[in-house]
This record gives sequence, structure tokens and C-alpha cells, in this order.
Amino acid sequence: MALRPPPARFPLPAVSPLPDHLPVTPFIRPSRGEVRLPGSKSLTNRALLLGALCREPVTLTGALASEDTHLMAEALRRLGGRVDADGTNVRISGQENALRGGAAELFVGLAGTAARFLTALCAAAPAGLYRLDGVPQMRRRPMQPLIQALRQLGADIRCPGEEGFFPIEIHARGLAGGRVDLDPRESSQLLSALLMVAPLARAEVEIRLTGEVRRPFVDMTAALLTRFGQPAPVWRARNLIAVPPHPAYAPSGGTCGIEPDATAASYFLALPLVAGGTLSLPGVLPPGTGLQGDAQFIRVLQACGLEVTAGAGSLRVAAKPGRPRATRADFSVFSDTFLTLAAIAPLLDGTTRIEGIAHTRKQETDRVAGMAQELRRLGQEVREEEGALEITPRPLRADQIIDTHGDHRFAMSFAILGCHDLRGDGRPWLTLANPGCCAKTFPGFFAVLEELRRGSLTS
Repeated sequence: MALRPPPARFPLPAVSPLPDHLPVTPFIRPSRGEVRLPGSKSLTNRALLLGALCREPVTLTGALASEDTHLMAEALRRLGGRVDADGTNVRISGQENALRGGAAELFVGLAGTAARFLTALCAAAPAGLYRLDGVPQMRRRPMQPLIQALRQLGADIRCPGEEGFFPIEIHARGLAGGRVDLDPRESSQLLSALLMVAPLARAEVEIRLTGEVRRPFVDMTAALLTRFGQPAPVWRARNLIAVPPHPAYAPSGGTCGIEPDATAASYFLALPLVAGGTLSLPGVLPPGTGLQGDAQFIRVLQACGLEVTAGAGSLRVAAKPGRPRATRADFSVFSDTFLTLAAIAPLLDGTTRIEGIAHTRKQETDRVAGMAQELRRLGQEVREEEGALEITPRPLRADQIIDTHGDHRFAMSFAILGCHDLRGDGRPWLTLANPGCCAKTFPGFFAVLEELRRGSLTS
């Protein structure tokens, strides 16, 4: 079974096409300006799914338009609902016509959130035959713990290929409820997917976790559930969560606001450490004040020498005088940001140690091995462990082409390193292969970066 990508009916931002190989132009003056970030991908795709479960139309404000959210929106259309986008406002309607039987084929590309969330949604449907597939790389991403948990709740899920991986076929008949076991170590998305549809079960769902879970994304899911009128999941023990049946989903006022993406913010938070200067990031919240755990990365950069000032609805960041310092940090609960620190580690004073990243070997690519490979390409000393990297700066090797491994976070992280004026004359010294992969979560990234660079020349 091989499904074709859906047409682009969820509008993406109008950005200039990128070449196959993009030389990164360094900043020759300190960075200056304001960075308006797109909405959170994690929040947008969760809110899209929860909106599809409502009985009345729902509007998302500040939503992200990217490949991952396009795939999610198109899948919801194929399930019978309507998703209409007007800039960053997205309206979800027609829920009464969705998931009412029939057959649908859903293509998820390489979007882990769409894959896990849609699997749970289709399994919870009262009827219908649903086939889900993605790109070949998606067929290697872990699905088995979620599939097994849904089967324990009464779902009929079949794997035509390798057991526990895409493609899958779901013969929907609703979820019965009861106790299930779930191992969430490979991805917290597995638990989030289950939590979002558990209220649709005919009886209480009790989830026993058989491994450690990265709580920030689970807490994000729980917070969104309450915004959509659901009781908060109850932690009966450290590894036991209960979700009562409660099929009525409805956000207050029929709207849900989406925060700017904290992971996307990581690149611009790091830029002053690379190029100097000061940046303002409207809407970005300090750690612990918003829904996104990746905001904790701000504390890591503060340890490196970033000065952070929280104002009215904005963060102001600046590099302290002197060379930024290396640090040691555990990224187990905000691992999407580790690549940002790893990429700029060659510019830090001392050895950087990054821990808690073993699970990232099973994401878009093996991020641990890939990062070690690209840093060594640049002449750096790298010690690679199963769940850690140690990076000791060595003279940067110029005129290298970075393999982004088809991973948006490689492209954006190394783009920030390339902003360093290595030669001292503004000439590019680092080239990115396949920079367009950043469209997965941030289609306009390079346009924003270039606007900042040009702005720094005139300020």
C-alpha cells in the first residue's frame, strides 16, 4: 500500500524557492531587530485534532502553516470534516459529517504528530475503514506501543507490512475502555495521542506506563484538553493515568490561541551568541509560563552567556561580552532543541556535553549520529555515546557542505552556525544541502534569517 501526498489545499506561506545547495551568508555586524515566529507545530496539530472532535465550529488563531500541519489538516478533510485557513487563522467545521463510516486513505508524510494522532483518532471512530501510510522514513518510526494500547482498548488495527510500523489499516468500531499498558519511552506523542481520544471510549481508560515519559509534551496535551472542555487526566500514581469518558469537546468561545513555536525560537535565541547583538521575540514566553516545555532551552543558553529580559509580551535577548561558554545539559525533556546547542558548540569556550538524547535516534533521522557526523565534517572533536554527545571546539573547517539528512532541525541549526563570520570578510564558508526541508515546520525560516542579516547592516 503506497499513498500519494495530498494536494496543497492548506496554504503555506509564500516564500522564494530554495536551491538544492544554499551557502549561508554570515552576519558582519551584530544582529538587530524583531523576530515574529510562526505558531507552535505541536500545539497546532493537537488543536486541529481536538477541534475535529468538537460538535461546533472551532477557530484556531496564530496557527502554524507548514508541511506537518498541512498533512494533518488534509487528513481531517479526507475524514469528512472541513478545515479552512485564512493566514494564521484556521476554522474547523463540519464535524457532524466526519468519521461516520466509509473508507479513507490518509497520507502523513514524515509527520510524527499526524501519524500518532490520526492513528488514535481513527481507532476511536465508531465505524469506517482507514488506511494510513507515509514516506519510507516514516515506516521506520515507532508505532507499536500505541497500536498495542489501542488494541487493548478494542481497536482492530492491522499491519500489512512489518508488525508495529506503517502502513496500517484500521477497521474502526470505537474504543471500549479499561486498563492498558503503554511504553512511552520512544516518543511522548504515543501517550498524547491516547490521552486525546480516551474520552471517546465507552468506559474509563486507565493507562499504566511501563517506561519513563517526557512530561512537558504530555502536560501540554493535558492543558489543551482542559481548554477544549475536557476534565484533566488524573495521575493516580507516578505511572498510572485515568481518563473518564467525556465525549463533549468544546473550547471556551469556540476559539483556541496558538503560542509562537518555542523550538523555532531556539535558533534565534542562539543567534546573538553567534553574531552578537540584540533581538526581540514577540509572543515568546519565559520557561514555565506557557504550554511548551522547549522554552526550558532558554536556561541552557543563559548558562552559555545569553542575557534574557522578559518584557510585556516579548523576550529580549543579547549576548554578554566575551566568548560564550560551553555547558553541560540534560535535554531529555526538551530534546528537539539539542541540535541548536550542538551546532553552535564549536564557538563556545570549553567542551559542551549534551545528555538525554538516546530517543532522538528514532526521529526524522538518527539525530545523534547525524550531528556527530556533520560536526566532524567541520573539523570538531566529537565523542558520541548512545544518549549523549561531547563536543570540543577545534578550528572550523571552511567550504564544507552540511548534509541536513532531510531533517528540518539540522538545516536550521547549522544555518545559525553559518551566521558566524569565520573568514572575517562576510563570505559564506558553510553550505547546506536540501535547505528546503525546513518547510516541515518553518517554511519562512531562511527569509526571516536573511531579513535580520540585512537589517543588521543598516542599524
